[in-house]
Amino acid sequence: MPDWVLHLDMDQFIAAVEIRRRPELAGLPVIVGGRGDPSERAVVSTASYEARAFGARSGMPLRLAVRKCPDAVILPVDGPAYDAASAEVFAAVRALGLTVEVLGWDEAFIAVPDTGDPEVAARRIQAAVLDATALHCSIGIGDNRIRAKNATDFGKPRGTFRLTRDNWMQVMGHRPVIELWGVGTRISTRLGSHGIQTVAELAAADRDDLITEFGPKMGTWYAALGRGEGSAVVDDTPWVARSHSRETTFQENLKTPEEVRAAVEVLTDQVLADCAAEGRPIVRVGLKVRYAPFFTVNRMKKLPEPTHDRAPVLGAVLALVGGMEEGREVRLLGVRGEMTMPEEPDDPVERTPTRGRV
Repeated sequence: MPDWVLHLDMDQFIAAVEIRRRPELAGLPVIVGGRGDPSERAVVSTASYEARAFGARSGMPLRLAVRKCPDAVILPVDGPAYDAASAEVFAAVRALGLTVEVLGWDEAFIAVPDTGDPEVAARRIQAAVLDATALHCSIGIGDNRIRAKNATDFGKPRGTFRLTRDNWMQVMGHRPVIELWGVGTRISTRLGSHGIQTVAELAAADRDDLITEFGPKMGTWYAALGRGEGSAVVDDTPWVARSHSRETTFQENLKTPEEVRAAVEVLTDQVLADCAAEGRPIVRVGLKVRYAPFFTVNRMKKLPEPTHDRAPVLGAVLALVGGMEEGREVRLLGVRGEMTMPEEPDDPVERTPTRGRV
């Protein structure tokens, strides 16, 4: 058998980092989001397990989370602190002589040689991380990346779980497809329109039907995903950003097209500067709009050719703005620029997401 693939996921990472530097918060409900002011518009970055018990969740409006958990300690987001803690975590894993593919602040794939019980290796990693950082993690064990990633959820918190070809269908078959890595609300809805609700139904689906719905690349991928099939390669090549995004939640809703355009121009200029620092041109732009009270739409547009120039990039973003619903107030805007990748300089294609800050 090839090497085992382990998926390490830090438990309540952002909250845990805050509790580590404020030990008096241990055992209390903690919510981290925005500038730590629930009177402002912001979303929850993470909630401690104690806060989650009251219904607070990542991505939830901060005001709503506070209503659900009024006794929570509310803290501002501190990105540099999480960067530093993340570096400590993965340095501890690499010190064990293992190959590590970092996916974001709080998760990574790890290759473990098939020389014994992978649970023993997983517990060794957990102990090393805890000793070096005082932070806990959960680890999914699999015979490929897909199964390792999905296994982690069953090991939380502070535990391990193994998913392989032998028990994949027993564990996952009856579960809704949205629980699969890489399947979100939109994809699960499209699958549901074909009568595919569960992982077992996706595994049994006709591949040609999936190709008709999603195209040859993604249709084939979803067919394999239902069976838990995928790559077992752990790549420790340094991560290269595919895109840069900037977004703003407005303390007062934008009400006019002029206000929207002015905000979009500022965000576009910020994205252009971020991408210019990478030295790679933009090939596609995206616009994220959150209408009041809390309805979000995302749209993408490919540029005629890769470019660093402001005019075509802003023009494409404004074309997306032209498709916004008229007369609706806007509480959040975001602009995204997707760049050429080093190995695909002319026409990058969609990839199954494997890396991204969470």
